[in-house]
Amino acid sequence: MSSGVGTAAAPRATRKEWLGLAVLALPTMLIAMDLTVLHLALPTLTADLRPGNTQLLWIVDIYGFLIAGFLIPMGSIGDRIGRRRLLLIGAVAFGVASVLSAFAANAAMLIAARALLGIAGSTLMPSTLSLIRIMFHDPKQQGAAIGAWTGFFGLGTVIGPLVGGTFLELFWWGSVFLLGVPVMVLLLVLGPILLPEYRDKAIARPDLISALMSIVGILALIYSLKRIAADGLSVESGIALVVGVVLAAFFIVRQRRLTQPLVDLALFRNSLFGTALGMLVLATLLSAGSQFFVLQYLQLVRGLTPLQAGLWSLPTTVAIMIGAMGAPALASRVKLSTLLAGGLVVTAAGMVVLTLVSGPSDLYLAVAGAAVIGLGLGPMVSLGTGLIVGAAPPERAGAASAMASTGTELGSALGVAVIGSVGFAVYRANLTDTLPEGLPADVGEAARDTLAAAVEVAGKLPAADGSRLLSVARDAFVQGLQTTAIVGAALAVVLAVASAAMLRNARMPGPPPVAETDDTAKSFEKADN
Repeated sequence: MSSGVGTAAAPRATRKEWLGLAVLALPTMLIAMDLTVLHLALPTLTADLRPGNTQLLWIVDIYGFLIAGFLIPMGSIGDRIGRRRLLLIGAVAFGVASVLSAFAANAAMLIAARALLGIAGSTLMPSTLSLIRIMFHDPKQQGAAIGAWTGFFGLGTVIGPLVGGTFLELFWWGSVFLLGVPVMVLLLVLGPILLPEYRDKAIARPDLISALMSIVGILALIYSLKRIAADGLSVESGIALVVGVVLAAFFIVRQRRLTQPLVDLALFRNSLFGTALGMLVLATLLSAGSQFFVLQYLQLVRGLTPLQAGLWSLPTTVAIMIGAMGAPALASRVKLSTLLAGGLVVTAAGMVVLTLVSGPSDLYLAVAGAAVIGLGLGPMVSLGTGLIVGAAPPERAGAASAMASTGTELGSALGVAVIGSVGFAVYRANLTDTLPEGLPADVGEAARDTLAAAVEVAGKLPAADGSRLLSVARDAFVQGLQTTAIVGAALAVVLAVASAAMLRNARMPGPPPVAETDDTAKSFEKADN
C-alpha cells in the first residue's frame, strides 16, 4: 500500500455495498420521520391520554433532545465495540421503544418510551454514516452514498406529516410508531449479511459523564422554560434554571481540561465554525417551531382530518426540497453569504404571512406562509453541514460533522420546546381572559391545557356552550400562532443580517482527497464475524 495520497485508485463498491446502503438508508429515514410524524397525532393522542401542555411538549421534543445529546458518545461507543454491533443493538432497542410508544397507557409512559426511542435513535445515526464511509472508498461513490443518506434523512423529515396523516386516517394514533418495527426487523435480518463490522483501535473511552452533564443541563433549562411559560416563575422552575446553568458551566470547564473531550471546544476558536453551527441550529429551530404550529392549525382550527392536513403540508415539503436542492447550484454563482442571507429574508417573509392568519378561513395563508418559510430555510439546511465541516481543520472534519448532526437534532427539538412554550403561554393567557362565563371549572382548566383538549371538551358541552368555547379557544391559539410568527420573523431578520456580515468570507469546502493515507487505513480493524 502506498504511503501517500492519491497514488492508487480506491476500490469501487460492488452490488453488496449498494444493497447495504439501501438497508442503512431506511432506518435513517425512519429516525427523521419520528421527529415530525407525531405532530398530526397530537389531537387524537390528547383526547386519549389527556396530557397537559407541558407534557404535550415533552412528548414531542424529548425524542430529539436525547438523540442530540447521545449522538457523539454513541459514535465513540460504536467505534469501540463495533459499528455494526451497535447498529443492531440500537435496532432492537428502537423496535421495542416503538412498540412501547404505540401502546402507551398514559402521558408519562409515552414520554418515557419516546425518551428510550431517542436514545436508540442516537445509536443508529452515527453507525449508519460511519459504515457508509467505510463501505465506499471511491471518492465519487462515497459522495453519492453520503448524498443518498442525507437525502433519505431529509425525506423522512418532510414526509413525516403525510405518512402520519395516512396512518391516522386508517388506524389509531399509536400506529405511527409501529412503522419502525418492520424496518428494524429488516435491518436485523439483512444487516449481518450486507454490512461489514469495523472497530477503531485508537478511539478513546467515551466520556459518559460529559454526555450526562450536557443532557441533564439542557433538559433542566428546557424544563424551566416550559414551567415559566405555563405557570410563571416559581421555586421549581427557578431551581431547574439554576441546575441547567451550573451544569452547562461545569460541562465547558470539563471539556477544557480533558485531553480527548466529548465536544472539541478548540473548533470554536474559528469564529466561522461557531457562527455556521449557530446559524444551522437556529434555522432548524425556526423550521420545526413553525411546522409544529401550522400542522395543529390545520387540524384544530381549520378542522381538517389528519390525512387532509398531511396533504396540505405537501407544498411545504416541495418548497423545502426546491430550496435545498437548488442551493448548491446557486452557491457556484452567488456569494454564499448573500445566498444564505437572502434565504433567511424569504423565511422572514413567510413568517410575516403567518401573522396575517386570523381564523379557520385563512387556510391558504397558513399553507403559503409555511411553504415560503421552507423555501427560505432550504439553503441553510442544505449547505449548513458542508459550511461547518469546511470551517474545521481537515483532521477534525469527523468531529465537525458530528457536531453539525447534533446541532440539527438539537435545533429541531428546541424549535418545539422554545417556540411551543411561547405559543402555549400566549394561548393560555388569552383563553383565561376570554373563557365564556358559566362553564364548569374542570372544563375551563382542561381547555386551558391545550387546544386539542378544548376541542374535545367543547364537543361534550351543549351546542351553544361548546360553540362559544371552541370559538374563543381557536382565537387564543391563532394569537399564539401570530406571536410565534412575529418572534420567528424577527429572529430570521437578525440571522439574515448576521449571515451577511459574519459569513461574508465563507466558502464551501472543496472535494475530498482521492484516497486515504496508510495511517487512516490502519486505524480500522475489520472483524468479519
